[in-house]
Amino acid sequence: MWKKVILVGLFFFVYSMNESNKCNATKIDSYKVKRSIDLNDIYHYTGRQNKLPEKVIPSSYHLKIEPFIDKGTFKGQVKINLTCMDTLDRITVNAHPDLQISNDVKVRELGSEKTVKDGPIPMELNVAKIELPTLKKFWLVIHLEQILKIGDRIELEINYIGNLTTNKTSGLFMNEYVDSDGKTHQFVATYLRMNHAQEMFPCLVDPQYKAKFKLSVKHPKNLNPTSNTQLERITSIPEEPDTIWSHFVETPEMSTYQLALVVSDFDNIVPNLEIDEINGTKLDIKIWARKDYLETLKDVPDKVVHIMNYLQNYFNCSIGLTKLDIMAIPMFNAVKASDSWGLMFFKESELRSSLIWNTAYELIYQWIGQYITPYTWNDAPVSKTLNSFLASLTTVDINPDEMEGKWPMTILYSLYYEFGKTVPFSRVAGIRYEATAAKAELVFRMFNYTLGKEVFREGVRNFIQQQRDEKVPRVFVGEDIYNRLYEAAAETDNLPRGLNVYSISTAWISYDRLPLVTVIRDYESGEIILSQKVYMREPPPPSNNKVPAQWDIPIIILSETELDHCVNSFETKPYVWLTKGNESKNVTVKDVASKDYFIIVNPEEIGMFPVNYDPCNWKMLSQFLQGPQRTNIPVLTRAKLLHDSWNLAYAGELCFGIALNMTLFLKEERSHVVWEPVFTMIDHIGKRIEGSDVYEKFEAYIRSLLKPLYDELGDKPQPNEPSWKVHIRGLAKNFLCRAGYGPCIREAREQFNKWLMEPEPDKGNPVANEYICPVFKWGTNEEWEFGLQRVINFPLNSPERKQNERTYLLKTLAGCPKDTYKIQRLLNVTILDQNDNFTDSDIHLIFNMLTSGVAGYTTLFNFLAEHWDTVKQRFENKNHLWDGIINSATSSFKTQEGYDMVSELYQNRNGQFESANSIVQEALENIKLETNWRKDNFPVIEAWLDENYLKNQSPYNADETIPVTTTTTTTKTTTTTITPIAG
Repeated sequence: MWKKVILVGLFFFVYSMNESNKCNATKIDSYKVKRSIDLNDIYHYTGRQNKLPEKVIPSSYHLKIEPFIDKGTFKGQVKINLTCMDTLDRITVNAHPDLQISNDVKVRELGSEKTVKDGPIPMELNVAKIELPTLKKFWLVIHLEQILKIGDRIELEINYIGNLTTNKTSGLFMNEYVDSDGKTHQFVATYLRMNHAQEMFPCLVDPQYKAKFKLSVKHPKNLNPTSNTQLERITSIPEEPDTIWSHFVETPEMSTYQLALVVSDFDNIVPNLEIDEINGTKLDIKIWARKDYLETLKDVPDKVVHIMNYLQNYFNCSIGLTKLDIMAIPMFNAVKASDSWGLMFFKESELRSSLIWNTAYELIYQWIGQYITPYTWNDAPVSKTLNSFLASLTTVDINPDEMEGKWPMTILYSLYYEFGKTVPFSRVAGIRYEATAAKAELVFRMFNYTLGKEVFREGVRNFIQQQRDEKVPRVFVGEDIYNRLYEAAAETDNLPRGLNVYSISTAWISYDRLPLVTVIRDYESGEIILSQKVYMREPPPPSNNKVPAQWDIPIIILSETELDHCVNSFETKPYVWLTKGNESKNVTVKDVASKDYFIIVNPEEIGMFPVNYDPCNWKMLSQFLQGPQRTNIPVLTRAKLLHDSWNLAYAGELCFGIALNMTLFLKEERSHVVWEPVFTMIDHIGKRIEGSDVYEKFEAYIRSLLKPLYDELGDKPQPNEPSWKVHIRGLAKNFLCRAGYGPCIREAREQFNKWLMEPEPDKGNPVANEYICPVFKWGTNEEWEFGLQRVINFPLNSPERKQNERTYLLKTLAGCPKDTYKIQRLLNVTILDQNDNFTDSDIHLIFNMLTSGVAGYTTLFNFLAEHWDTVKQRFENKNHLWDGIINSATSSFKTQEGYDMVSELYQNRNGQFESANSIVQEALENIKLETNWRKDNFPVIEAWLDENYLKNQSPYNADETIPVTTTTTTTKTTTTTITPIAG
């Protein structure tokens, strides 16, 4: 790999011998091989179609910029020193078609590097013609009358005029802000990532084209210019006494996207804390903002110093510059902060936050992304994932409370759900990119544990500092970090022979699946049998050769006997690796505990995989968790055990009785980390058993778990309480309300009554959103009707009312009711009566929300069957609504009765479904699967509830629930579980 790095350097190093350059060109081509990790393919560089022919490479830019804020334009001149890498008669650089290129383009031959040092007189070459950039190809092509040879050095001088961007944050843009006195202030700044540099000046935009930059900017004296490097000197303009030229120190070699500039009247503050000196350099840090905003940022400088000292120590190097300016930019609407080398731009709200993670994430780019840069944009995702992991590591070490209960569970649990689907990403393909990036981040976390923190840090340091020669550019490609980690691990015995970090990573990152590890203990022989297979939470798809059979999986085991002396600290070196190379797919190892003690595999979610055990080990785990030493198991590991058991039962891999046993300790559990995944599991299981007798018993059990938690949290927020407490209280209250908990319903109706009593209810909604769904579910028909009228009469052009208020009301009107009268009323108004207040989008939203519960989709199905001809005619030319009602009315049933209903409709209306025909066929297949799931699991769940909870209790306790007036209907099922509804 070191050879490859050197070859990249050769690409930028100028040889005086033609044969050497020919050889170099060959090496460049051999270097640019496609990497196998799919993460490198998820960022599709939009400028690929404008990728330049590799005929010349830059060594320096001398750029002069003159912004004219009053005119919204700027004038520029760029001189680019280039070296020919091939015989050529034309020079091609990137330029945006909005740039008005002057015809007076000059090309000067500088001669060889040696003659330049001796001070030759540059010879001007004749320009035959100029091809200007177009919207199809952002190329500026200068045709020459002479032929240039390999190794020739030239200077390209271009004068041009451009427009300051005002409608978006890209290129050289201008914006303004209004101070506390009402005065308007204007400023100019840059956002050149990824290929926006060509909007500001002709250049070579791809990141591998590194060069030194000498920047000069003309501006009013009363404004401050700031760039990547320090201000070197100022020159006055005699004919313009109020204007000056500011010239900046030449930068080190860097890519064009790294260049940054701002001209403003911002002021700055400096930290009180000392920044550590490293590599003989002490970084000068300043925080800039508009004067009115500086007080808001008073704590930011010291926060930045705290983070930078941590990172300098972790990386064991500086950022390679002597100063770092960080600016809070008003009206900054870029998706990502601008992390240019030595000068960073943040949104004001992002910079002022007291949280560590986001600031650390952007600061890490000063090393990984700026000090070292991606060779191509296909290599950029490595920065995103590695920096994200390092930001989490930094935050955990500096402020662990910020990450508690959020990382890695937030992303990890969602990955389990997504990659356990029959078809991952089937609904929203765009999340594939983020999910793949999340997996890559968690792979780094896995290696941080399994290789050891010191080894991992050594690998990261080598990755950053791998190129020391000044003539070798600081670049990386996708696999470099994995190879640096492997080299660091090779000095230890932490990685078995035959495995390497890159090959391990490939399967974890590339495949749209995750493994399930099964652990079977033979208590007589004292052995453990380990096996792996693809984890499927939903029924598996048809045979697919692309689905991998195996991963390289680190097996870390924590035994019960270790808990007394290593709470939250245990050996993370793998006991064994379950590898792809195991032909039998099973590995047998010696047990680490005697038969009377349990073991835990993959504690703290070190790897991205759930774990199943034999029933005996599950039983010992459940009993221990119900005992007084429960907290000896680290909190994240307790959450994992609960999460794994329920999801394995959901997937049919584990008996539901065992999974329910694992919930018994929740009555005493108060950690929000453990409780966080519980609500999702309640929701998922509740949807599958809703509409049955078992569901009422299940709801009663859930109330018994949640009530002690809610009582301890208290029903009212307290001053300065942590955010997790607010969050968990809200979830507990939401689920108690959904389960019909009396005090919650009473409070909701009392709050809703305030709106009922308003003399002009359409002027505003005084009721918090959390109270609306419980009222529409458990309240009276009159209360629900009041909500319907508020939607119908919602003021369309009122500045006081926002459209999302109406949308939320409509969601709850459709998604929350548990009796059919309300749903039938809504369908009559919107479809049969064709009320003009409801748009097609409203109707589609109603269909989607009715799938939330049995009452909703059952009533919709009956409505469709009864009014088939009317509905079909109504949606005759609206396939999206026709498909929508068929999907919502047929796809959510989970019983044999539901299957029979859908099947009968399909037969009776054969040939009339048209575009929705395949939807019904798929629905029937899914209902069969759900019916089989119920047949297998309902008896077990009901027997467990009867045996363990309901033996001496009534499902409905008078103190817990309240009677609610509803309309009796002929629908067989009148209860439902509602998912949380987004506002």
